[in-house]
Amino acid sequence: MVNKAVALLARLGIGPRYLHLLRVKGRRTGKVYSTPVNLLESNGRYYLVGGRGHTAWSKNASAVGEVTLVRGTNSRKYRAIPMSDYDKPKILKAYLEQYRHTVQKFFFVPAGSPLEAFRPIADRHPVFELFPMGVTSSHSVA
Repeated sequence: MVNKAVALLARLGIGPRYLHLLRVKGRRTGKVYSTPVNLLESNGRYYLVGGRGHTAWSKNASAVGEVTLVRGTNSRKYRAIPMSDYDKPKILKAYLEQYRHTVQKFFFVPAGSPLEAFRPIADRHPVFELFPMGVTSSHSVA
């Protein structure tokens, strides 16, 4: 129920700027699924992090290779490139620091931990770097 409420906020463009509705095609069905996500921006780059681990959206994004982020009337397609476990710790740390109040319970290391503490959990959390594919509305999302 909470997920539906948060998804509605993203769809309406209400709430924090990092809140988006992620749309991704199912890897088996081809049906488009939607879920709210917290978009992480770091050094001018955009990342999607599976805070809850490998879930349906991350498996679909990995298989399909592209996602759409929606916020209000704005929508943009991205190529979603999975990051290697070796490269994930810096992004996982930044994600946990920024969203600790909502995602700490899904991480086995506490916010504020040193970077090396994230290496052992890197395989538990998918991370995708996003590369714009083109604007699908008159405005860009991120």
